[in-house]
Amino acid sequence: MRLQFEQQRKHIPSAVECYMKEYGVTEGQVCQELNKQVEDAWKDINQACLMPRGCSVNVLTRLLNLCRVIDVYYEDEDCFTHAPTKLMDYVASVLVNPFEI
Repeated sequence: MRLQFEQQRKHIPSAVECYMKEYGVTEGQVCQELNKQVEDAWKDINQACLMPRGCSVNVLTRLLNLCRVIDVYYEDEDCFTHAPTKLMDYVASVLVNPFEI
């Protein structure tokens, strides 16, 4: 669904389109490969946080939190482009209706 939306916008090719053209594979194969790359990146991030080398834990924590936010934005749909959907619910749950810990 995201690919069709990106194609309608016609401003730049999406990562899926570029990958399909470069490697001559189907949309489904591209999605599998990109999901694998995301999974591998999370493994690298987790390993770096568990065994920090050459970088302070404070910097790693901030980078991990940024990755978490990006994951929330793009996990199921493009919440950044379509902000009135899930993203507004997330913002409201954190800032408007916070819960006690």
